[in-house]
Amino acid sequence: MNLPNKLTLGRALISPVFMALLLYDNVYSRYAALAVFLLASLTDLLDGYLARRNGQQTGFGKIMDPIADKLLIAVALVAFVALKLSSVWMVMVIIVREFLIMGLRTVVAYRGHIMESSLLAKIKTSSQMLAVLAVLVFICYRDTLAAGGTYLSEYQLANYVSALDGLIFLAMLLTVVSGLDYLIKSRWLILGLFKGNM
Repeated sequence: MNLPNKLTLGRALISPVFMALLLYDNVYSRYAALAVFLLASLTDLLDGYLARRNGQQTGFGKIMDPIADKLLIAVALVAFVALKLSSVWMVMVIIVREFLIMGLRTVVAYRGHIMESSLLAKIKTSSQMLAVLAVLVFICYRDTLAAGGTYLSEYQLANYVSALDGLIFLAMLLTVVSGLDYLIKSRWLILGLFKGNM
């Protein structure tokens, strides 16, 4: 268990803490959730960098890193739905795609193969994290105003939510496209699972 893998595992373990802080209706808790998300995002950049620099890339890291990313994004999106800041159907599309591909990657890895992450998949992950970050910043902004006795009007709130939904929609499109890209590029590995000859 090298340092990059420890950072990856830590990112997965901190996800429930992030969700609990985000759902607690308190401005300080919301800022803490933002800080935890930024910390987790930093470990995502750091673990990959350290693994490449020190030649510590492992099969565990290649599998666990995207799982940790998916878990962090999934708990954030579920929390946004609970807070009425995201559309249920878009969140469901993202989560179903993520865990479908994750399941396929796990089964393929069990058979001794690795479904490598593509550039499109990395762009997808970045778009998801940026969308989540934008919603978190909005939540902190809204709660800071409320703590000072100022509240957004229904019109302002609707405009903000619409803009945030647009970011999540873009992330969803990239998620679906990258999922199809995975299936096309790894079709022979996937077909081999059903043929039982891998």
